[in-house]
Amino acid sequence: MRKPIAGALLSALFMGLGQLYQGQRMKGFLFLAAGIGFLGGAAALDLPEYLRGLWTLGDQPSGLVKVGKLTQMVEGDHSIFLLIKGLMALLAALLAVALYAAGIRDAYKTGVLREAGQKIRTFRQTLRAMSQRNFAYLVLLLPAVFILFLTVLPLIFSILLAFTNYADPNLPPANLIDWVGFANFVKLVSLKVWSDTFFGVLLWTVIWAAVATATTYVGGILVAVLIHQPRIRFKAFWRTVMIVPFAIPSLISLLVMRNMFNNKFGPINDMLRMIGLEGVPWLTNPMWAKATLMVVNMWIGIPITMILAFGILTTIPRDLYEAAEVDGAGSYQKFRRITLPMMLFATAPVLIMQFAGNINNFNVIYLMTDGGPVNTHYQYAGHTDLLVTWLYKLALDQAQYSFASVIGIIIFLMIASLSIWSYRRTRSYKEEGMIA
Repeated sequence: MRKPIAGALLSALFMGLGQLYQGQRMKGFLFLAAGIGFLGGAAALDLPEYLRGLWTLGDQPSGLVKVGKLTQMVEGDHSIFLLIKGLMALLAALLAVALYAAGIRDAYKTGVLREAGQKIRTFRQTLRAMSQRNFAYLVLLLPAVFILFLTVLPLIFSILLAFTNYADPNLPPANLIDWVGFANFVKLVSLKVWSDTFFGVLLWTVIWAAVATATTYVGGILVAVLIHQPRIRFKAFWRTVMIVPFAIPSLISLLVMRNMFNNKFGPINDMLRMIGLEGVPWLTNPMWAKATLMVVNMWIGIPITMILAFGILTTIPRDLYEAAEVDGAGSYQKFRRITLPMMLFATAPVLIMQFAGNINNFNVIYLMTDGGPVNTHYQYAGHTDLLVTWLYKLALDQAQYSFASVIGIIIFLMIASLSIWSYRRTRSYKEEGMIA
């Protein structure tokens, strides 16, 4: 009798041996080939050295070395390349370990079935069963592998940068980077030059996200309700006119708005001067710049909420409004008691998504003010910079990649926690749970 534990131990000794022991030759040869292929590839690509590079991030930087009377450039280790190669090697090793564990489990399970006197499937029957019952997993397997190496790996790479000293002037290949643990996080809140910038930008980011979301959401609903009124004529015309800002690419709209609000030659200030008023520092004064950004964001964001509100308004039964009119309710009472609750119930998840999107609203800030006006108390940030635009400047303008990665992690944690907490408190989520 072939014992299950014996098959599992043989598969633990080397992939495929347990399947061969249990009489599954084709499956055993496939596992055996996979094990030999991985070991051969690991030896050919020097996988242990890649994993070591992930730990050390290099031993010798590139630089000039004097050999006798000559000075020549010697190519050393590049920490970033070592980090990327090490991550790829680690993911490949984890996949191999998963396949190794699956082989042990399969050999043990086969032994248990054989010991119970049940018929063991042939390789052809196994393939047929997999194609029928697990077809979706087979189809998704290849995209999952691509996602692992093309999406998950870069994400892990960007997170790991936060735990290194990868920042100007310590840049490869002339210098090696090192693991510094949570030192960057500590500096962000302990060093005054960084903490003042971080908490100032964070406060403005939260204020911006809250006000921008509220104004576009309320404005979009009000516009939709007004157009939806029975006494309003030419509804199609008004809908088309109000959707135009959404139809035009935001890049074009924002650049036009930036020129319109220009302090020196903008048409808005020109018209103010024509009637005897002084020009307003729309984009150069901190308070005026923030107010201008709010107005421009409303111009771009209201049509999005309005389109959503139009669809919801058509689903509200007219009987509710007629019953409210019989009870003597006015327009305000009908909006407050019927329209608004129905809107909030249907759009609460979308409202949360809009809030998260406004935290990362890069286009409006960058194209309108570029984060300005300048704030002399901030480190590489201006008065209107959000966390995401500050991250952009840190990474692409100042080569402070480790701090940019720290900011990216904080943005993710903030958005994820706020979104999950807010969504779980919505009525739509609670009622969905009751239905389930």
